Amino acid sequence: MKSSFISSLIGLAMCVLASPAVAQETAATHEIDSIALPTATVEPDTLIQAAAQVQDSIPAEQASVPPTLTGVAQMEYTPHHGPDFRLFKSVTNPNVKPYKFLDDQTWVGIPIFLWGLIAKSEKTAFRQDYNNPNTKIRLIKYNFHNEIDNYTQFLPLVATIGMKMGGVENRSDWPRLAASAALSYGIMAGLVNGIKYTASEMRPDGSTANSWPSGHTATAFAAATVFHKEYGLTRSPWYSVGGYAVATFTGVMRVLNNRHWISDVLSGAGIGILSTELAYGLCDLMFKQRGLLRNDLSVYPDLRKNPSFFNISMGSSFGNKNLDLPPFSLDIPDEMLEEGDEITTDPVHLSFRTGTAVGAEGAWFFCPYMGIGGRLRVKATPINGWKSLALSEEEDLTKSLNSDLAQNSSHAVVFSIESDHLTEFTADAGLYFSLPLSSRFALGTKLLVGRSIVNAIDVRAAYVGQKLVLNPDFWDDPNADFLKATDEYVAHEWDYMNVSASNSMKFGTGLSLTFAYKNSFSWRLFCDYDYARKTYTASYNPFEFFASMSPDLTKEMLDAGWDMKKPMTSSVRKGMNQWVLGLALCVSF
Repeated sequence: MKSSFISSLIGLAMCVLASPAVAQETAATHEIDSIALPTATVEPDTLIQAAAQVQDSIPAEQASVPPTLTGVAQMEYTPHHGPDFRLFKSVTNPNVKPYKFLDDQTWVGIPIFLWGLIAKSEKTAFRQDYNNPNTKIRLIKYNFHNEIDNYTQFLPLVATIGMKMGGVENRSDWPRLAASAALSYGIMAGLVNGIKYTASEMRPDGSTANSWPSGHTATAFAAATVFHKEYGLTRSPWYSVGGYAVATFTGVMRVLNNRHWISDVLSGAGIGILSTELAYGLCDLMFKQRGLLRNDLSVYPDLRKNPSFFNISMGSSFGNKNLDLPPFSLDIPDEMLEEGDEITTDPVHLSFRTGTAVGAEGAWFFCPYMGIGGRLRVKATPINGWKSLALSEEEDLTKSLNSDLAQNSSHAVVFSIESDHLTEFTADAGLYFSLPLSSRFALGTKLLVGRSIVNAIDVRAAYVGQKLVLNPDFWDDPNADFLKATDEYVAHEWDYMNVSASNSMKFGTGLSLTFAYKNSFSWRLFCDYDYARKTYTASYNPFEFFASMSPDLTKEMLDAGWDMKKPMTSSVRKGMNQWVLGLALCVSF
């Protein structure tokens, strides 16, 4: 009877201890720093469950400092100080709430992968031309190459391992961390290689047909998500920002090294994030509570307190629909023209379609309402009619070569469109503003100033034919051709026509609506506005190949005052208004 009464008292004490109301009062008043539980009649599983319920009721800002346990649980977890080399020892903190598979999945990797799939159809819009010496406007210097991305792809994972070895407590013990990371890379490698060798996408440098998606970028974002899970969610979102910034840098370097299209990088980032989230979810199912050391600080970002962010974005670009340039001046000396001859060209008319924009942006807020930050963006706008223009010019040039001038020679001319998108690279910095509507919704705006660089659109032509020389019989025989063909063949490739724009300052603003999703991630719907005033120049050079086809004729024309190798130009200065409507994935901190 006495034994039964004692057991009942112990059971009552356990119920009171597990009560949320009592636990909240204890956490709020900080009156109880330790919980001493009898061990003679209480099973370890019951003790762990009760401790988890206590931890559940503690505010997020206090969750990282668990109460000290005594009794059976003390044998299972002992706070560790100093470097941690317990590589094969399973360690569990009973105060950590077990993860549930669906609760812990954000699925943010799926829309990022789809962004890459969308951008894949526009891949040539973001092409960098390293082999065209006539293109004077480039994002980076000629033949840029740097192998740092071979190492930065692993940096977030190295940081995770290094910090854990240094004794900085993270989410998982060594066995659980090793299983989660290994499964992450296994899923990522399977997805990347399965898609690579099925899609057979040629790399932009033409080396191999395994471009999409980017393995380096997938590896980097898988590592960054491991770092985010282990330290960003449990200690500080700054770790997440650092990891994803390094992963983004890796992706950018893959593009600058001309090894990947931007679409490859976006899809690779999505696969990296998705693979790690799936791996952690599966390990949560397998390990359950075993090997967990630390709770997440918070499930949802609080935009009233932490509006700072780092994001990657994609959207549609639209604005001015037309650009008209004056007719070209052929600069042919009057004495070379017969009386009444007049050679004119049509005005250059460019018609723009809706473009595609991808970018990365971040801002640090020194108060809940104002901060400073910056944005990098690549925007590609397709040109209507550029292909038909190239075909028309190719037809006209072919007819000219079939004229009496070169009728006795064998020749061919082929046109290629190097780019039919006007691609703009921008870098901006300025002030950011946030108006929190609640803990999970906020309105935002910004005032930015920056630099705009535009890559030229090109039509290139290639000529192959017999070399022509002046016919000495022409002056004596009225039926003789002015030029005659030789047995020597020549080839020439050149910029037939291009349109470029000057580098300039730009100004920008925009409106956004941010929704705090979970696990430090937020979604942002935005509409940005940019204004830049530029000088647009069209260059037209239909006769340059004569320098190879007939040096004699080229010299004769130069002596008469006409340089056939000099391109004709047409310029206009105009202010351009551009809007970008899109969606961004943010890491809030």
